[in-house]
Formats: sequence, structure tokens, C-alpha cells
Amino acid sequence: MSTSQKVLSRTSGYQVVSTIEELERAGASDELFALIRGSQEVAEAMVNAGSVFLQNRYVDEEAVSNYFYPDGYSAKPLAKQIGTLAELFGLDGEKALAFAENLPELPEGAEGWFAIPKWQAVASTYGEAVENMLALIGKGKSRKFKNWCEGKLGKQYLRQSERAEQVFARLCEQQDGDILIIPAQFGLRHRGRSVRRARAVFTESEFGLGLFTVGCMLLTHPEREQVWKQLHIDCSGDEYAPAGDGKFVLAPFFDWRDGKLRFSTGWTNLAFKPYGSASGFAPQS
Repeated sequence: MSTSQKVLSRTSGYQVVSTIEELERAGASDELFALIRGSQEVAEAMVNAGSVFLQNRYVDEEAVSNYFYPDGYSAKPLAKQIGTLAELFGLDGEKALAFAENLPELPEGAEGWFAIPKWQAVASTYGEAVENMLALIGKGKSRKFKNWCEGKLGKQYLRQSERAEQVFARLCEQQDGDILIIPAQFGLRHRGRSVRRARAVFTESEFGLGLFTVGCMLLTHPEREQVWKQLHIDCSGDEYAPAGDGKFVLAPFFDWRDGKLRFSTGWTNLAFKPYGSASGFAPQS
């Protein structure tokens, strides 16, 4: 796709004008089309202007934060992660182990490589896969767990963002087996930012991690959430409709309070110092 065709890209889960056809549906004038089609410079200027606009969205939804990960947390070796997930979910980890032997350089912004089951290998729907994952967290003997959305994780309540869904579909095509390997970070990169501000400043390859992915990362890294005074995790790759009415205005999060790990949801426009969005980095196609 040429620059003049692309115009603006789909970025961070927000759908903006991305093709000439979408401009037409949006009611753009014939004069604008003539400028775009007739000048590479104009088309590139529109791309740059769109990038600046997106980067500046919700700029006031940031809080200066010095919250950090708890002591004792670091990304574990992939073989250990894969083994844990294979045992917990009853999956085959052999292809993931083979894939992990020849990984590219870790992308800028990522903290490490993480193993994540394909949710399709866990259940027939995304919501059911999330329920299965949360049930495993709840069985952990080392900590108590509270699910504030119990019974409300069906498709009318919870969905992946369009961006996250697209990236994971591509990953599933590129990696065989039940378990994926992705480069990711666990929230520090976007600490103090609202969910929608984090989405606005994601890089071109970056995408938000959803509830299932973050929960599986906690299954392999339980020490990531263990005290209140630490950085907690927004799951910016998912969207939540509290009334199940199609209004997906919240995002899931994990935190620690009253001596237990908690899962709940919150408004995407609120910035809190102790929270940060986890994100992954898409393979370059």
C-alpha cells in the first residue's frame, strides 16, 4: 500500500481513517482526494499529522509515578514458563520449546520473552478461556484471589481490542503448537498512564495485552503481584462492558489489596500512579 493510499494507519486499538475508501465513507471532499492522489508530499504530511495527533491524545491523563515491580520479580527462562503452562492447562509445549531456540533480538521496549497459551487451545470462546485461567489463579496455594467480575465474562461483557485480536491471529499463523512466544513488558513502560493514554502512545508494533495474556503471565510469574505498594497491571488489550449492553468503556486490571490478588475493571480515562499497561510487540511482517 502506497503512502497516498494508506493516509493514516490503524493505531493502538483506535480506528482512524486508513484508506481512500474509508475517507470516502467519512465524506471527504473531492478536493481532498485530488490533493492526496496528486501529491506524495501531501499524503506523507497527512500521515505525519495523524501520528502527531494520536501521540497527543489524552496527554493530560498521565501521573508522574515511581512505582516499580516487587522485589524478586524478573522474567523467567522460557523453558520454565512453557513447562508450567503445559502442566496447568494440559497443553503440548514441544513446538514452543523448539521455537524458543531461535528467537530474534528482543525488540526495544520489551523486558523479556513470555510464553502464552493460544486461548483457542484452552476453550472454545475467549471468555471461557479467561474463566479457565482465572480458576487456575484461584487454585494457587500461595495467595488468596478475588474475581470481582465472576459470572460476567461472556462476549457481551468482555472482548479483545481489535488491535490485540489482529496481532494474536497473526502470531497463531506464524507459530505452531498450543503455546505462543511473545516479547512483552509487564507495565513499567506505561506506569502512571490511563489505559487510553497508553494505547495512544503505543509504538507502531506495540499492542495492549489482555486479561487472558496477563493472567497467564501471572501464572508463570506469581511474584509479579504480591504487595499493595508496587506497580499493578492494566490489561489494555481488552475492553469491558459492565452492563453487557455493548458499551465497552472499561478495561480489566490486576492488583493486590487486603492480602489478596484481585481482578476487576476500571475506566480507561483514569490515570493512577500505581498502575501501568502491560504490552506486547508484534512481529514485523
